[in-house]
Amino acid sequence: MRLVLVLGDQLTPTLSALRAADRGRDVVVMAEVAEEAGYVNHHRKKIAFLFAAMRKFAARLEAEGWRVAYGRLDDPATAGSICGELLRRTEELGAEGVVATECGEWRLRQALEACPLTIEVLEDDRFICPCADFAQWAAGRKALRMEFFYREMRKRTGILMDGEKPAGGRWNFDAENRKPARADLFMPEPMRHAPDDVTEAVLAMVEARFPGGFGRLRPFWFATDAAGAQQAAARFMAEALPHFGDYQDAMLAGEAFLYHSVLSVYLNAGLLDPLDLCRQAEAEYRAGRAPIGAVEGYVRQILGWREFVRGIYDREGPDYTTRNALAAARDLPGFYWTGETDMACVAGAVGATIDEAYSHHIQRLMVTGTFAMLAGVDPHQVHEWYLAVYADAYEWVEAPNTLGMSQFADGGIVASKPYAASGAYIDRMSDYCRGCRYDVKDREGEAACPFNALYWDFLARHRERFEGHPRMAQMYRTWDRMRPERRAATQARAGRLLARIEAGERL
Repeated sequence: MRLVLVLGDQLTPTLSALRAADRGRDVVVMAEVAEEAGYVNHHRKKIAFLFAAMRKFAARLEAEGWRVAYGRLDDPATAGSICGELLRRTEELGAEGVVATECGEWRLRQALEACPLTIEVLEDDRFICPCADFAQWAAGRKALRMEFFYREMRKRTGILMDGEKPAGGRWNFDAENRKPARADLFMPEPMRHAPDDVTEAVLAMVEARFPGGFGRLRPFWFATDAAGAQQAAARFMAEALPHFGDYQDAMLAGEAFLYHSVLSVYLNAGLLDPLDLCRQAEAEYRAGRAPIGAVEGYVRQILGWREFVRGIYDREGPDYTTRNALAAARDLPGFYWTGETDMACVAGAVGATIDEAYSHHIQRLMVTGTFAMLAGVDPHQVHEWYLAVYADAYEWVEAPNTLGMSQFADGGIVASKPYAASGAYIDRMSDYCRGCRYDVKDREGEAACPFNALYWDFLARHRERFEGHPRMAQMYRTWDRMRPERRAATQARAGRLLARIEAGERL
């Protein structure tokens, strides 16, 4: 008899470890362990979602004839780590060996390698592109660009292909998907699921065990099983997908979701299948219910970015999260945890994060991410914050997006240039600036938008690295054309802002 390890982000009945096991002989091991619940300051909604989903998945396996040894966090007998729980169950059940699907995170892979048990590790084939195939695609390339990988994935899967040509005659409709949103738009809410008895029990436990934990636990509305996740996907496809493309980069004060799917929390835990979601979206285009720009934009997020960053994470190895190409060293400002800042955009993005364990990709990249990079915040601290606060965050997907795309800490492996921007970008894509105490048009005054001075100061600090970049040369020419006294005033303003950040003062 062997143990079959199933982790909290492996809630898929066709998991390779389950396929390789003998239902009549082997025992599935699942556990809510303190080490996983506390290695970063996880949002309480994230903890509750995973534990409720795990309990329901264990019940599903039992109903299908599996024997499941499940350890609850509030059971004193449950070990504090995955390895500890495997050792406990091995002794308790007299098991001989463990079969597991490869962990998504290097941290857990290394923990299992160090565990003094015989563990057979199988490939996680729930992804569309195996890591070996990604490594083969990447080998010998001077630069790894998602766009070219994405085209190969379209050809491989046939998604949004008309024979040998891309549907709609183009591979990418991104240039048309950058409309700023308007407050009078109809924006369907993601499907909200009322907590059942299982989920309520988990919520009560999380309240008791993490009373001072990050984030607002209630109201809690995530689905916690595959059926609920599929309902949420169907709602998105029917109501929000047709406008997703137009407004995927837009932001509105008080609107956490706009036309985003909010399905990544289910997808990354294994409750939804990535290729199936792409096919559902394609079916909406083929049926004439959603335009090609919206569907292509959505498919690119899954078939392109999600598969790409997973390949990058696996290829770059366990030291990826230590990269710091720009030598940034400031501590993460406290308002990332509280939302207490006069910058309306940052307060809005962090506020949504506190309330929902979610903010959409532009809020993550161009608001909280850009500010951290401009301010020279230690990228590892930024990485740990993103990993902690979002319900869809697992290191394999979060680290390349944060350290690579957002912070440029990997030196350009993921992004061809840093995503540096002044307040003008936020003003163009949102209504945040209208209600902000800072003036987005001002650069160096005390009431000037902090993004403005920090943007130009960032460029000045890193001129040697970036001025020769063809996509950044114009920015440096603009800087050089400014009057010397204006450049000096802008950098002085940036210096005062950075000093306030270091002092822990409110911005």
